[in-house]
Amino acid sequence: MTATLPDVVVPHVADRVGQVLGGRYRLVAPLGSGASATVYLGDDVTLRRRVAVKVLHPALADDEAFLRRFRAEAQVAAALNHPNVLAVHDWGQDGSTPYLVSEFLAGGSLRSMLDGAGPLTASQVLVVGLEASRGLAYAHRRGLVHRDIKPANLLFDDEARLRIADFGLARALAEAAWTEPMGAVLGTARYASPEQARGQSLDGRSDVYSLALVLVEAATGTVPFSTDTTIGTLMARVDAPLPIPDGLGLLGEVLAAAGSPEPSDRPDADALSAALFDVARQMDRPGPLPLAGSPVTVADHDTDVGATAAPVGSGDGDVTVIADTGVAAETPASASTANGLVEDVAGGAVEGAVGGAAVGAVGGAAVGAVEGAEGVGAVEGVGPDETAQGAVAAQGTVEGQGAVEAQGAAAAPALATPERSRRRRWPWLVALLAVAAIAGGSLFWWTSVRVVSSEVPVLVGVAVTAAEQAARDGGWELSRSEAFDPVLAAGLVVSQSPEAGVSLAQGEVLTVVVSAGPAPVPVPDGLVGVPLADAEQTLVGVGLALGSVTEAFDEVVPAGVVLAASTEPGVELPFGEVVDLVVSAGPEPRTVPDNLVGRALDEVRNLLEALGLPVSVGGESYSDSVPAGGVIEAAPSPGQTVDRGTPVLVEVSLGPPEVAVPDVIGLPVVEAARRLEAAGLVVTATTGSPTQPVTSSDPARGTTVRLGSNITISTR
Repeated sequence: MTATLPDVVVPHVADRVGQVLGGRYRLVAPLGSGASATVYLGDDVTLRRRVAVKVLHPALADDEAFLRRFRAEAQVAAALNHPNVLAVHDWGQDGSTPYLVSEFLAGGSLRSMLDGAGPLTASQVLVVGLEASRGLAYAHRRGLVHRDIKPANLLFDDEARLRIADFGLARALAEAAWTEPMGAVLGTARYASPEQARGQSLDGRSDVYSLALVLVEAATGTVPFSTDTTIGTLMARVDAPLPIPDGLGLLGEVLAAAGSPEPSDRPDADALSAALFDVARQMDRPGPLPLAGSPVTVADHDTDVGATAAPVGSGDGDVTVIADTGVAAETPASASTANGLVEDVAGGAVEGAVGGAAVGAVGGAAVGAVEGAEGVGAVEGVGPDETAQGAVAAQGTVEGQGAVEAQGAAAAPALATPERSRRRRWPWLVALLAVAAIAGGSLFWWTSVRVVSSEVPVLVGVAVTAAEQAARDGGWELSRSEAFDPVLAAGLVVSQSPEAGVSLAQGEVLTVVVSAGPAPVPVPDGLVGVPLADAEQTLVGVGLALGSVTEAFDEVVPAGVVLAASTEPGVELPFGEVVDLVVSAGPEPRTVPDNLVGRALDEVRNLLEALGLPVSVGGESYSDSVPAGGVIEAAPSPGQTVDRGTPVLVEVSLGPPEVAVPDVIGLPVVEAARRLEAAGLVVTATTGSPTQPVTSSDPARGTTVRLGSNITISTR
């Protein structure tokens, strides 16, 4: 179905005609428009060639995330070089206008073909599927998933060769969260894979599923699982196998496998291509594809190139045709035979006639039968209104001639009568032999003399595996060498010869220099004896990295200073390799000894200072248990772990406490005893009369004695 472009957009689109983008691409005429882009027929004023210019929606120019992704995806797409992938020539941004420049095609899209001519035959569907799967397989091998395979993105040149358009654009739009005006997420839901519907990560098998939907639509005119809503369309296919119409035979079996709802059950694009090729051997010759042509002819727009323009893929839904559509000349498909189909599919049909040459022709007036004697051929053709391949079958021997199928050869007029036929037999025979000779010579040139050349793709900066695949695709010999490179990672191509864009013949040598990564780096001096931060900066400065850091106690080197490195200075290491360092943790912590209390102060001082712990006397006090001059207490307490240099505070004993004997002479015995006990002394005995006053004490009054000493008092 063709999307409808809002009326307000058309004048804006038309206003761009004549504009020159990037100082190089003149917009000649609009070809079609979608929600995110308008496609113009363009004129490359530098190379004087026609191009297709996709001008993106102005709103996208304000989306920095989209522009970054667009540039990256455009570079990847421009590096693709395959007969079934649309060639991207250039990309850029003119002011606020992002644009993409691609090759200019004339055959229209599969969308326009189906809309104009209806469903295709099974053989025609197979040709479309085979060429599309080849293009997908090429892109998938390079890690690129299309994400938006649909009829509008399958384009044809004027010889009916299929190209896949818009690689990378769908991903750029999706990752920028671009939405269509009606709010639907970009990407045609009718052709989305089940994993797209579930929001899962995608690989190339998502494109395979979408292609299967496209091919079923090409055969039936209806897209499987289509409903009235986007959500309904997406959910209908999540767990359901792809419905295959009757009458497709082996082709239907291949499409059923490609349409499996589980990606793991599907073939990849390479396997799909191989399966379609096998089916081609058993199918009838296809008719020519009913090319729709372009909505704008080049001749209508001031050009000397007599071709017809076709839009590149829409990238955001089916393209709205803007200009009036002219009817393009019908061009036969580069179609294949079976029992004839497979030869074209394989790339050049060659049929052998009995003892001679056969030349296939297309179109023109029907050629009647020519009767002849033994060794004289018969000329068979198609009617004047037909566009399918005709054939010239020659019997007899034309030495050295093979069989060639061609298209577009003019057929001879039919003969009116047998008599007239006999009269003209020899001229016809001469003409036939001349055609056979030319065909045989062409075949010999095609198979034995012709040198096939292909453009060398951009390889610098890509993985060497991509260069190996490019060499296989182009039939080139690959010469590979390695060199250190300070920028490109190991395994990426540093340089190539020939350069990208140069045509290189099969069998010639493609030379690439592959990065072995940066050159080895010697371990620098100056890592030991400096702070860790300085050592790390030195390593990074030469291209190495700091590895593991371990700590070790050291009585001399301050904490945080490097003690040792895992590799000696001067030893070469791979660029980016790590170097392990040992860093000082400072002096080892000390434990305050347990046996300090009760020792003499000098002895304790010597013990602690030997451990690096200075002693400080915090005070003195009496102690009944510690002799005078001994340590009563230490802080930090014994058994505690402290840093070297932590002072230990000690309290020193004054010995047991002492008291002077009070004067109790003349006091009654009871009062004298009370006073002595109040002073901390103990009255142990009384001599004399207990009713008389005290006359003396022992020890005598004023004598200093230990607290708690025994006192004897006497009376008369």
